[in-house]
Amino acid sequence: MELLSPCEKENVLSMRGDQLQKRALLARTLVRTTIARYQINNHVVDPRSLKFKKNVHGKPELVWESDDGQCPSPLHFNISHTSSLIACGVTLNSPIGIDVEEKQRKIENNILAFARRYFSLYEVEHLSVISDSEVQRQEFVKLWILKEAYVKALGRGFSAAPFKTFTIREKDATNSGASEVVVESSDHPVSLTNNWQFGLFELASSHYAAVCMEKDKTSDVAMRVPMRLTVRKTIPFVEDICISGTDAVVPLAGLIKQV
Repeated sequence: MELLSPCEKENVLSMRGDQLQKRALLARTLVRTTIARYQINNHVVDPRSLKFKKNVHGKPELVWESDDGQCPSPLHFNISHTSSLIACGVTLNSPIGIDVEEKQRKIENNILAFARRYFSLYEVEHLSVISDSEVQRQEFVKLWILKEAYVKALGRGFSAAPFKTFTIREKDATNSGASEVVVESSDHPVSLTNNWQFGLFELASSHYAAVCMEKDKTSDVAMRVPMRLTVRKTIPFVEDICISGTDAVVPLAGLIKQV
């Protein structure tokens, strides 16, 4: 709790119930300790010193301090959590969105009826041809978190970027044979949005996770660069063990590289 700002402490304590308070506390602590690792100029940064603000749509952003005062931060981050897992993504010069969901998430409503309400026609048709109800449910969850990651990367949220206004689909990546996730506008279905890249993976055999990030505009590299994914087990907050290279992470689609 000592790592949090007074406002963050107030928000945590305002949560109803010990579990919600614990989840909020861990989420804010994970953000601060993770971002502190990425501070540069060879300075050790105290996680307590980090400052945040929200954009017009409520997405948290890092306040970057320089000799000339505040300026846009080169570091971008996003966070997502379920009742049993918290994920934080950090990028340099590239907006990012991340979403995680339990693989066994139950859909109370009829999946196709629910999809027709929120998904594009292509996505509904994709789900409708799946005869196995369990596979259909899993595909629904994957689509949902990919769409969620995209609107979070845009920094707009669901209300400003309704799910029906764009389509998430998989296609074969050129010259690689690997599955690539792309997004296209419902208003211009033949025009793919090429400046975003996705990663979809299974985490700890229990969750699906989706990452969406804008390609680094400062890079001169024309080819798509794989996301470098590091998975860590934190004990308790500032000590961690790298667990990549194990069965903890299983790439499902997109450009993902474990490190």
